[in-house]
Amino acid sequence: MMSGVATVAASAAESTPAVVYDLGGKFDKSFNESAYTGAEKYKEDTGTEYRDFEIQNDSQREQGLRNFARRGMSPIVGIGFSYEQAIEKVAKEFPDTHFAIVDSVVDLPNVRSILFKEHEGSYLVGILAAMASKTGKVGFVGGMDIPLIRKFACGYVQGVKSVSPDIEVIQNMTGTTGAAWNDPVKGGELAKAQFDKGVDVIYHAAGGTGIGVLQAAADAGKLGIGVDSNQNALHPGNMLTSMVKSVDVAVYKTFEDSAQGNWSAGIQALGLKEGGVDWAYDDNNKDLITDEMKAAVQKAKDDIISGKVEVHDYMSDNSCPM
Repeated sequence: MMSGVATVAASAAESTPAVVYDLGGKFDKSFNESAYTGAEKYKEDTGTEYRDFEIQNDSQREQGLRNFARRGMSPIVGIGFSYEQAIEKVAKEFPDTHFAIVDSVVDLPNVRSILFKEHEGSYLVGILAAMASKTGKVGFVGGMDIPLIRKFACGYVQGVKSVSPDIEVIQNMTGTTGAAWNDPVKGGELAKAQFDKGVDVIYHAAGGTGIGVLQAAADAGKLGIGVDSNQNALHPGNMLTSMVKSVDVAVYKTFEDSAQGNWSAGIQALGLKEGGVDWAYDDNNKDLITDEMKAAVQKAKDDIISGKVEVHDYMSDNSCPM
């Protein structure tokens, strides 16, 4: 019996992991790039090669997953909720291959579903936005108008309003298709329109589109808030912070668990308590964050972790209380 277990572990260790990115590509300086960073770190730490694929359109999702599965890759990680149907289909065809999906749930015995509590991290950056704003108006630009992005927006609004209920939050979504993740020009236009209305701090959850939002903020001398990856270095002095989502850690752990025989399917929900989300503080933004701001965010973080403060999750009932 033991030799059988050893054989399974050995074959898992010898398999090559793979990542299939979402639209926007692995160098989107945001969500996909965080996944790429995790895969690269795993390769650096273990010497294990991995394969990856950047899709150009939605029809390539299934194709990319199936090609890797046929070639014996495992685990195969799909980055983004849009992989849900493709993984559900391909994982059934290859029941012995490990799959993982970020930001969605696929209920199959060979699929790990990795979710993040983005509303908790967004609450923290909402506090910072409110405290940094001089006009009493802050903004949010989302990518594709879906419940997941409304979850970011709702957490942000709750954080802002916890500082002062009088602060206005102006929100825009970029679009209703996958193209909304990769339109920096439109992101910049939406940001400029918000600045014209008096917004002086803006948070994006828009993938590659957000690069345009942050550029517009820097050009206008306003403050931007990054997302997913730590984007503070893009415009030092104009980046208040970033809401960091540890997709890199999730990818690394998925690769590692599969290789070491510690694979588990099911749902992993990663929030502040689990180190899945946080706010970014470094040399690029330290001059913008006062001791008072730091203390306020730390208190909110402690209160959320202890359960004293509960941030409403938009996706629990498709509504925002504010």
